[in-house]
Amino acid sequence: MSLIVYYMPLAFVAIIALGFAPLAWGVSRFIRPTKPTQWMETTYECGSEPIGEAHVQFRFQYYAFALIFVVFDLVATFLMIWAVSFSGLSITAQVMMMFFLGVLILGVAYALKKEETVWI
Repeated sequence: MSLIVYYMPLAFVAIIALGFAPLAWGVSRFIRPTKPTQWMETTYECGSEPIGEAHVQFRFQYYAFALIFVVFDLVATFLMIWAVSFSGLSITAQVMMMFFLGVLILGVAYALKKEETVWI
């Protein structure tokens, strides 16, 4: 069989994936209400009437903390997989993983040092 036959399922899924967003957007244009009402013009904030200024500045540390958490959550997954197969890995793979851990530790040290200087 030719390669085209082997890649047909992948092409089919790719066409569906690329066509889903425009299709959903187009369908939503036809089923949404278009007649503006007073209720539609009001500001909606968690089901409550908004109080005060809408433009509140958040500190960057919250975003940095969230990003660091997500990164290390993913890294924890990789480390668990690595720990399970550690004895079966080659010396090169073990050295590369140690290098990876070293880069991560440097990143954490940099983030903590930067956070220390920003909070003060």
